[in-house]
Amino acid sequence: MAYAPGVALLAALVAGCSAGSGAGDAGADSKPGSPTVTSAPPGKYRTLPQSCRAVPRPTLKDLLPGAEDLPEEQQERLYAGTPAVTYDNDRKVGCRWKSEAPDASRNLSVDFERVVSYDPSVSDDDRAREVFAKQQDTALPQMAGRDGATPSGSSSTGSSTTPATGTDGDGSPDDLLPRLLDSLGDAAFLDDALTRAGSTAQHRTVSVVFRTSNVIVTVRYTEQPARVTEVPDSEELQDKAQALARKLSETLSE
Repeated sequence: MAYAPGVALLAALVAGCSAGSGAGDAGADSKPGSPTVTSAPPGKYRTLPQSCRAVPRPTLKDLLPGAEDLPEEQQERLYAGTPAVTYDNDRKVGCRWKSEAPDASRNLSVDFERVVSYDPSVSDDDRAREVFAKQQDTALPQMAGRDGATPSGSSSTGSSTTPATGTDGDGSPDDLLPRLLDSLGDAAFLDDALTRAGSTAQHRTVSVVFRTSNVIVTVRYTEQPARVTEVPDSEELQDKAQALARKLSETLSE
């Protein structure tokens, strides 16, 4: 009992020090004029669609001629598509389809990427805009630095920003050249590449890439004719690839 007053005094001192320290910390955090850190808003999209179900069956039938001639079981496998290998289905998904017809083979791929900014001062949309710009500059270096966003008052027909004034090296008119696209997502571009590997037939790949908020969608549509002398029709492939891209954009917006 002789030590009780000493113990009580020690406890009081400890409690006083603890209280004083906490008050001091709180005061340091709330100094007048201290900047307030506000996190950038998240992107509109938190999930991605099921890529192999993103393209309607009638559209697949149109894009993959020759598939309807296959036995029903093979048709189902073809239309079901093959999922792309990804390591994070919340960030990237994709699907692939291929059809073989007597006159040509066709390949279709659809990829979705959900961009997330890990910098609290940069929004998901702004980060997606940066990623999209790099893709655009790589595909269309002649338009590097140009904003693919839809201008106000633009046509909703998806017409080219490049006027038709002639033809390019493989005979395609200027309005079929790689270009920015109007009225598709927040920004979009189209690339058209005609290549030949060795002595095989030329194959043409049309890519349509667009951004909607923090999601970037890529549609690739390829045709390789059976005959070496034939050249895939650019206008047909571009029209069909753009039509699919617009369907996907509408689906994302729902």
